[in-house]
Amino acid sequence: ESIQISSLLLAGLHRLGGTVAVCTRMASFSVRKGLTQTARAPHHSLIVVGQHKNIKNVSFDALSAKLAGHIDADGWKEALERLPTSGTLPIYLNQAKVISISDTASRHNSPANPHAVTKEVRAAGVVGSSTTSLSIVIVTEFAHALANVAAVARCFPLYSRKTTQPTLKEVNVEVVFTDKENAEVSEEDIAALESVATSIRTTARLIDTPANELTTDAFVEEALVIAKQLGGIETTVIKGEELRVRGFGGIFHVGKAALEPPAFVVLTHRPEGATSTYALVGKGIVYDTGGMQIKGKTGMPGMKMDMGGAAALLTSFATLVSAGFKQNLHLCLCIAENNISPVANKPDDIITLLSGKTVEINNTDAEGRLVLADGVFYAKETLKADVIVDMATLTGAQAHMTGKHHAAVLTNCELFEEKIVRAGRYSGDLIHPMVFTPDLHFPDLNSAIADMKNSNLGKMMGPPSAIAGHFIGSNIAFGEGLRWAHIDMACCALEGERALGYGVALVAAMLGEHTNAHVLAAASEAK
Repeated sequence: ESIQISSLLLAGLHRLGGTVAVCTRMASFSVRKGLTQTARAPHHSLIVVGQHKNIKNVSFDALSAKLAGHIDADGWKEALERLPTSGTLPIYLNQAKVISISDTASRHNSPANPHAVTKEVRAAGVVGSSTTSLSIVIVTEFAHALANVAAVARCFPLYSRKTTQPTLKEVNVEVVFTDKENAEVSEEDIAALESVATSIRTTARLIDTPANELTTDAFVEEALVIAKQLGGIETTVIKGEELRVRGFGGIFHVGKAALEPPAFVVLTHRPEGATSTYALVGKGIVYDTGGMQIKGKTGMPGMKMDMGGAAALLTSFATLVSAGFKQNLHLCLCIAENNISPVANKPDDIITLLSGKTVEINNTDAEGRLVLADGVFYAKETLKADVIVDMATLTGAQAHMTGKHHAAVLTNCELFEEKIVRAGRYSGDLIHPMVFTPDLHFPDLNSAIADMKNSNLGKMMGPPSAIAGHFIGSNIAFGEGLRWAHIDMACCALEGERALGYGVALVAAMLGEHTNAHVLAAASEAK
């Protein structure tokens, strides 16, 4: 029912002019010399992709295992002379192509230009063709490997309910590293790249899955399955009426109108020797009708994606743990369906959050901040987190603040902000700061009869996306005594009608320094 990728990531390391290579497949790991030999076949295609400067400097010998049968050394030399600074060059009919990615990028773009990689690999054309297997060779510097692998992974979604069977059955990706100083790539590096690719595609699958399949119960089960696969993970599930009894007023009241009950899921990784505690808190609204203040007929379609933050953090958690995360790591998923019924939240209702703060509901379609308020408070007060990162498809206004390629981050720590933005540039999951000014903008949420309202609906005096973040932060004293970051990626979750798996590469780069995979840390350390 969907493209079956039997080997998504096959990564190889080369010293230019050398023969050493490290290769792995999703199902197994092996160390080999050179790229795997691929014979030219009628239904096999080859794509070589990389920035112009890198492809121009790679020798025929370094790629001969792939190029043989398509082109010889003289032909490769001629191809390099004709290689455009940006664009696609066929080198054998339509079966083999070289994609040249521009070497230049604006200062708020990723230096690897990964968005162009995704666009060009998709456009290179295997969907709808007779190709059954595809080899992709990425030529890159070590620091840009994460961004490039993530960019390619986005091209091959998992979810489909089409009745026609796809032609493409297998994709093999090989990575040629061009910089000698980073030539020693470990097995942990290769496994981490593979895990990121898998997590991106899993995130996209979850977001693409409609709410009649990915219900609240089904999402909870997805999380528990991942926990079981990882092994050694502590799990906590608080569900339905128990949420109300234990004071989770945000999650409970948002989800109480749905057929399946809301839930709060916590996965915990506690390695020996940990000295700090991190918490990832995700908004998991499996469908958002807008509640009583219901979305219109054009605004509601696509709202299955409103659990994108939780999906990205769930798979990011899996990637970090798999890579040997050395600190305590908690994942908090705030799962609910924002629907309508006689018991649903109404405008003018007042509810009490886990923090004890009271909220006057003036916008039932501003539900994400309510569930996250409970999540971050739990992370601070119960889990005793030193660092809290929440991620959500929170506000449509995010598009007006940072656009469709950059998520928006609100944080109380300038150094953390710089680190997150840098991780975004080198992971390809771009992100840009919002203004952190609770003293100036939180008063927009003043209520005459409660501690606060849940929206500045109708006022619009301050930046809506930042104010939504300030609402969440108000439940943890705006991050006092810890580092807190709120990530709004509402307009980065989808491109057209397909999910992108945004957030996985960002979190991997942001926290990669605490793993065994230098390829993740390199992204956040790059200058």
